[in-house]
Amino acid sequence: MPHTAQQFYQAFQQQDAEGMIACYHPEATFEDPAFGPLQGEDLFWMWRMLCANAQDFALQFEVLEATDAQAKVHWEAQYTFSQTGRRVHNRIDATLDLKDGKIVRHIDQFNLWTWAGQALGWKGRLLGGTAFFKRKLHQQTNRTLAKYRAKNDPTVAPSNPT
Repeated sequence: MPHTAQQFYQAFQQQDAEGMIACYHPEATFEDPAFGPLQGEDLFWMWRMLCANAQDFALQFEVLEATDAQAKVHWEAQYTFSQTGRRVHNRIDATLDLKDGKIVRHIDQFNLWTWAGQALGWKGRLLGGTAFFKRKLHQQTNRTLAKYRAKNDPTVAPSNPT
């Protein structure tokens, strides 16, 4: 049977959010420079949103280390950033901590300044490395996630009932 990390990234290559989510432990947490910390259903809805909205998406990965307790993975995603139409090639290093064969802690690390320059152009190159930019990006990505979840999750009540 393939390692959990292998299963997760193979599902990601196929934009199979439910396959990715199946690799997570119920107590899972996630963190990356774009979304900040997420857990529970927000984590799962992030993957659903990213897979559903991915444009011109391609992913390559290499599992660098894999034990029963942890995996280290280098992965590269190429896609069109939907908000600007700009092409992005993001290089990410992931650490996956495992519990009961499932991902319980997932940390993605990448150069936010480089990503911002690709995704946003000159504004991203200018501001992408600042704490201000990171804070605003977290607010924006989490607002986008909340809107996506409200629209697609039947368990979330509409914020403005009519």
